[in-house]
Amino acid sequence: MTEDIVKEIQQALGEKVKSVLIKNSQRVYIDIDPESIREVGLYLWKDRGARYVIATTLDNRSNFEVIHHFSLDREGGVMVSVRSLLSRQKPSMPSLAPVIKAANWIEREMNELMGVEFEGHPDMRRLVLSQEWPQGVYPLRKDFSEQ
Repeated sequence: MTEDIVKEIQQALGEKVKSVLIKNSQRVYIDIDPESIREVGLYLWKDRGARYVIATTLDNRSNFEVIHHFSLDREGGVMVSVRSLLSRQKPSMPSLAPVIKAANWIEREMNELMGVEFEGHPDMRRLVLSQEWPQGVYPLRKDFSEQ
């Protein structure tokens, strides 16, 4: 079943899918270029009926990894995690929030705590940190240091 889902996703998205890892029968990772996130996200959400669950950011020291997680509830709850690598110098990608409203708060949180910019996000107000927290200081980055 999971292999069939992956084949259908690859057929629908073509070259937008850079690579696929089937971790197990319930977990699939799809690597894409950051610029493709809206098209891929909309395909999973609207065309496949996936539920947008959450997104996460990893600091790999050399780059950042943004992973948007979608659950195919009607297809046995297969979790499809869509990964994009961002440069450490300018971690930026299009926002999903204009097309999938559930991405709003998590993108704000990733921006505030990791410094990832989400282009076209409708409301980048602070969400977690106080207004006194210094701009450009990201407490969840591996190079963060309290001084």
